[in-house]
Amino acid sequence: NKTAFVELLFWKSPAAAYEMAKGYGSLQEGEGAARSRVPPWTPQEEQELRELYWKYKEVEGEDVIAAILAHLPTPGRTRRQVVKQLVRM
Repeated sequence: NKTAFVELLFWKSPAAAYEMAKGYGSLQEGEGAARSRVPPWTPQEEQELRELYWKYKEVEGEDVIAAILAHLPTPGRTRRQVVKQLVRM
């Protein structure tokens, strides 16, 4: 790659560095950064999250996020995703 020196001036993820070395488009679908994409929150999920937060935020001695995760209708959400979404909202 004749323009690699320009590419190296900027931060690269491991997936971008692999593509730069092996050729652009060399990553298959579902590899690299695309694999780690989180499905977006739907308005219904946001509303449910809001309701669960208001329901469990005042409970003494209980982890609010753990209670939300236990009652969240959509399985597969992680603790980090829930916290990030609550902060965003």
